[in-house]
Amino acid sequence: MTTAHAAAPLRARASRSLTGRIGVPGDKSISHRALILGAMATGETAITGLLEGEDVLRTADAMTALGAIMTRAGEGAWRVSGVGTGGLSEPDRVLDHGNSGTGVRLVMGAVATTPIACTFTGDASLCRRPMGRVLEPLSRFGTESMGRAGGRLPLTLRGAANPMPVVYASPVASAQVKSAILLAGLNAPGRTTVIERESTRDHTERMLRAFGARVDVEPHEDGTAVTVTGEAELSATAIAVPGDPSSAAFPLAAALIVPDSDVTVEGVLLNPTRAGLYETLREMGASLDILDARDAGGEPVASLRARFSALKGIEVPPERAPSMIDEYPILAVLAAFAEGRTVMRGLKELRVKESDRLVAMARGLAACGVAVTELEDGLIIEGGGPGSMPGGVGIATEMDHRIAMSFLVAGLAARAPVTVDDSAFIATSFPGFSELMTRLGGSLERVNR
Repeated sequence: MTTAHAAAPLRARASRSLTGRIGVPGDKSISHRALILGAMATGETAITGLLEGEDVLRTADAMTALGAIMTRAGEGAWRVSGVGTGGLSEPDRVLDHGNSGTGVRLVMGAVATTPIACTFTGDASLCRRPMGRVLEPLSRFGTESMGRAGGRLPLTLRGAANPMPVVYASPVASAQVKSAILLAGLNAPGRTTVIERESTRDHTERMLRAFGARVDVEPHEDGTAVTVTGEAELSATAIAVPGDPSSAAFPLAAALIVPDSDVTVEGVLLNPTRAGLYETLREMGASLDILDARDAGGEPVASLRARFSALKGIEVPPERAPSMIDEYPILAVLAAFAEGRTVMRGLKELRVKESDRLVAMARGLAACGVAVTELEDGLIIEGGGPGSMPGGVGIATEMDHRIAMSFLVAGLAARAPVTVDDSAFIATSFPGFSELMTRLGGSLERVNR
């Protein structure tokens, strides 16, 4: 089990304005996949712009334990010498994924059809998160697992010696589940298919094609069918990781609610399956411009400019949730500074993230003086307009990086400071967050315990 860490409380105070042009760390989803597929390919994969946050580094460590060779060539620059599809070897130690649900679920998929045994664990937060949604479809390949009640970590997974192809209708809209199944399908004979009622982020499909796998995406009577042809020979390639749109959301959101702000974030991934937040912000009246739109490595990329705006409350379409699921915590903060009611539904997935994010956001916003109603699958927030949040409270982050960053952004625009009980977990996805926000003009300070 991961050892305990020292909590790092952080306080945000009202800021006069935020200005500047910045970049954000590489996209976490693409970074995980680049390391995993690089390890499963033949040859050396060159990666630039890799997010070097703790979550991704845990994935690099896991793939090293499984036989790949990882070499850091510079900041964000990595070379991965792969072992080929089906070539992963049994690790001689437990694979500790820290706080990373994406990492552990994707690596489970990668090893599920190779006849090796792997034991997975993580920190206290990850060990509370359910793995059954991945383990059940992987069992259909012939994979066996044994863990704590509810399929929770720590658990041991034994890959199928004679895997069978799978057709799986996913009951949840989850890119992690889809990706784990597709990765497992790479080393199974025939065609493995995932049927999605709602489309989820498609980074795995795009990257599989870049590595030479055959992936077909077709309409299906129940949604969309994504199929990978198994016994694939993956070939090493070059991957340039664009800026993470979930990370970019925080400085952009801060610019929208701190008066006189004007912030540009350069080189942000704008994959349609990840851009729901920016569509929503425009509907709320945000001054948000897309600049220098281009294609980079098969993914759409652009710079985003946000300026202080008088936002208005809206009803967010539930079907948009998969394209912005990680951005709802910061959207909830923006809704508190909007004029009028914002309704968010279709968010049951938030209950099984690093924390129950619906509970965490509802409690935190209420503590900050915002009228909020928690629904079974969402939130209703009564916004009071610019400068309306009283603040002046401490927030329990529940070991969740996005809860911590969201309330620190709130504190930059609240009337009284907002303190989060622990900012250490921010490094899992956004190393250098506080330094970057300070450089833009934000007032953040460490708190002595």
